[in-house]
Amino acid sequence: MNGIKDRNLYLVLSEECGRGRPATEIAGLAVSGGIDMLQMREKNKSGPELKKLGRELFKICSKSGVKFIVNDDPVLAKELKADGVHLGQEDLKKYSLEAARSLIGPDKIIGVSTHSLEQFNAANDSDADYIAFGPIFPTKTKDYFIGTENIGAVLMGAKKPVVFIGGIKLANIDGILQKGARNIALIRAITEADDIAAAAANFKSRLTGVN
Repeated sequence: MNGIKDRNLYLVLSEECGRGRPATEIAGLAVSGGIDMLQMREKNKSGPELKKLGRELFKICSKSGVKFIVNDDPVLAKELKADGVHLGQEDLKKYSLEAARSLIGPDKIIGVSTHSLEQFNAANDSDADYIAFGPIFPTKTKDYFIGTENIGAVLMGAKKPVVFIGGIKLANIDGILQKGARNIALIRAITEADDIAAAAANFKSRLTGVN
């Protein structure tokens, strides 16, 4: 599974969700708090800005063994020597999984976003290394959410790690963990926290404390 493990805490990092703090500062604190994967998801930066930030985030992650993932762009992921790339449904119209794989190589990680059982089933039978499923709860990032009722069905049929995403907080995480979720991705619950390292550590503790 290209190094993807269970009980995985995945930070999707967007500087605009960081309350004015630099992405590198957020990343360093989150890594110290125990995240396992970090995705650079910057929708409003130029190509040169993305490359500069990507190189900095790669250094932060590689020092601690955190997987560094680039959102949307397998070409940039290859250039940055990232651990992998994450593709949304729209990205798959530009880069097929086969094209992304040929660009980044057989030993790199490819993740795919899914927002329905139909999309999940398609990704489950694909070359993707993990599948993100959500948004589970309401979130500012999306204008819809899909709820928790399909978590059991998704996990029952999963052939690869599933990362649940979307509006997950300490106040609601226990419900999805009880349904069997073992990997979660977060944005604002970490990036907007007063104490980023402590927030990451609290979520990691919830994940690792589940039997």
